[in-house]
Amino acid sequence: MKETTPDTATLRFCAFLRGVNVKGTNMKMAEVCSVFEKAGMQEVSSVLASGNILFSFENNKEEGQVGKTKQELKALLEKIMSEHFGYQAFLFLKDQSEIQPLIGNNPFTPDPAFHIYGFVGAEGLEKILLAEFEKSNKAAGEQGQIVAGNFYWRVPKGDTLGSEFGKILGRKNLKDTFTSRNLNTFEKVLKKI
Repeated sequence: MKETTPDTATLRFCAFLRGVNVKGTNMKMAEVCSVFEKAGMQEVSSVLASGNILFSFENNKEEGQVGKTKQELKALLEKIMSEHFGYQAFLFLKDQSEIQPLIGNNPFTPDPAFHIYGFVGAEGLEKILLAEFEKSNKAAGEQGQIVAGNFYWRVPKGDTLGSEFGKILGRKNLKDTFTSRNLNTFEKVLKKI
């Protein structure tokens, strides 16, 4: 990692891409990493093939310029991903301090018969997801809960895509709002970030 000066700050993020390698949006993670590097990101790598891209960004504030905000960086990366891969890209940036509590606040006890998902996305997302979850029919043992501003979903293995709530998560009107990951994925990201 480069040494920072008072006018620069090196920031480390994971970009959680939505809709990668599902419904015809197929991409190799090495190619995604290359796109991030061409956009000026550094120390780029991927975790699994589900669109979890780790990178560093040197936020340069020299010559009186204000560095990029997280939202501007998100917009830049979505634009270059959309242009390169020919689809409407949505991604959500999280740093270590945001991923750690998502794992640590998990309200569900691990059970080999269930998946536990966490969600990253827009402000207020957890309330939208809880409202949708409460309206849906549930499988035996399926649960949803908000803890510390994060929504968690516990679903029997094999029912993720077939559950009523799982189908709600795939609605087009929500695609720019969030993405989800199994908590095991968040743990893998946290170990490498």
